[in-house]
Amino acid sequence: QVQLVESGGGLVQSGVSLRLSCAASGRTFSSNAMGWFRQAPGKEREFVAAITWSGGVTYYGDSVKGRFTISRDNAKNTVYLQMNSLKPEDTAVYYCAAGDYPAYYSGTSYYSYWGQGTQVTVSS
Repeated sequence: QVQLVESGGGLVQSGVSLRLSCAASGRTFSSNAMGWFRQAPGKEREFVAAITWSGGVTYYGDSVKGRFTISRDNAKNTVYLQMNSLKPEDTAVYYCAAGDYPAYYSGTSYYSYWGQGTQVTVSS
């Protein structure tokens, strides 16, 4: 059974950092792009970041560019999201997803496997 399990979320104050992790099991995703998305209450799921299979190329949503960094360790079948300078508007449930292709995409339809999500709450 394929599973993606996110961890590292929590309640933090504005301006601090958090690092999310997503550990995959059941199969290896070393040939697939990986992505992070988030969803705030009452809003659609939003693209946050993606990384190609090799980790050589990354792509970010405009709202997090310059603050968040996605990375991966294929040996550990794990992807990370380093979040710096957090803002209250970053509050959401953050989801890890495994892409269907080696290249990255920002659309949710290109990702077949999803984690259960981890809550990030940023207070002002």
